[in-house]
Amino acid sequence: MTSSSASADAVRAALARVQDPEIRRPITELDMVHGVSVTDGVAEVGLRLTIVGCPAADRIERDVRAAVLAVPGVESLELEVGVMTPVEREALVTRLRGERRMPFGPGTLTRVIAVTSGKGGVGKSTMTAELAVALAARGLAVGLVDADVFGFSIPGILGIPDAKPTQVGDMILPPVAHGVKVISIGMFVDDKTPVSWRGPLLHRTMQQFLTDVYFGDLDVLLLDLPPGTGDVAITLGQLLPNAEVLVVTTPQTAAAGVAERSGLLARQTGQTVVGVVENMTGGVFGSGGGDEVARRLEVPVLARVPLSGAVAASGDAGAPLVLGDGADPAAAALLALADALAARGRGLAGRSLL
Repeated sequence: MTSSSASADAVRAALARVQDPEIRRPITELDMVHGVSVTDGVAEVGLRLTIVGCPAADRIERDVRAAVLAVPGVESLELEVGVMTPVEREALVTRLRGERRMPFGPGTLTRVIAVTSGKGGVGKSTMTAELAVALAARGLAVGLVDADVFGFSIPGILGIPDAKPTQVGDMILPPVAHGVKVISIGMFVDDKTPVSWRGPLLHRTMQQFLTDVYFGDLDVLLLDLPPGTGDVAITLGQLLPNAEVLVVTTPQTAAAGVAERSGLLARQTGQTVVGVVENMTGGVFGSGGGDEVARRLEVPVLARVPLSGAVAASGDAGAPLVLGDGADPAAAALLALADALAARGRGLAGRSLL
C-alpha cells in the first residue's frame, strides 16, 4: 500500500479550514498538525494541542474529524492526539506575539476606545459591553478589557461570569462572548473577594492585560475604565496615549463637573476625547447633563440613551440588548452609536452624530 500525495494534500487543505476556537487561527498555521497521510481510504493525522487539558480539545478534535471525513475518497480517520513540547509551544507564542510588546500603543492599526465616567452608577460598564457586542455583530474584530479592577462587572453583563482564560506558556487566551474577546480581573479572583490593590500592582495588571493577553488582530479594542481619575486611568493614559475617549454621564447637571474631570485627565495624558454619551435620558435624573459636559469639553454629544428597564434586565441576564430586535429605544440608540463609530473610523472629533 502506498500513500496518495493528492489525497494527503486534500486532507491538509481541509485541515486548513479548521480553526483553534481560542486563538482563532487555522490549526495548520499554528503547527498543530503533525503528519498527514492517506492509504487506501484511511487518513492518518497527527494533532498536537497547545497544552495539556486544553479546554477546546473536544471541539478541535470534532472539527478535525468532520473536515477530514468530508474529503472525497477518505473512508475513515486514525487521529493521534498529543500535546506540543515546551519548545514548540514557546515558538508558537513568540510567533503569535511578534516583536511588539505593546500591540495597542501608538502606531497600532487597532482603534482603541476608552469609556470613562466621572462617577459610578451611570451605566458605563453596561454601555461598554453593549457597544462591544454591537460592533462585533457588524463584523468587526472586537476586544474588551474590563479595567474597572475594583468594580469589575463585564463578565456578568456578557453572560460569562465563570469564564476563565486559557494560558499557553506566558500568553493568555481570553474567553469569547457574543463575538467579543474579553479579559477581566474577575476571571482571576473569587467573585466575593474584594480587590484592594495599590498603584504598582494596578499598573502591572493593566500592562499584562495589554501585552500578555493574545487578542489577535483587532479592529477595535474597548476599555471599560473605573470611574474617576485614579491610578488605572493614569496608567492607561500613559500606556495608550493614542486612545480615543468616550465620556459617559447622566442627565443630571450636577454630574457634569465630575464627568468633565475624567475627560480632562485623558487629555493630560495625550488621549483624545471624541464625545459624550448621555445615559438614562428622559428619566428622573433631570436634563442637560450631557450637553453641559459636552460644552465644557468642547466635544459633541454622540448619543442619548433613554432610561430603560430592559437594559438593566439584559445585563442581569447576560444577554445584550443590542442582539434583540432593536425595538427598545435604548437598544436603538446604542445600535446607532455603534453604526456611527464603525462607519466614521477615527474621524469623530468635533462631529455630532445626532
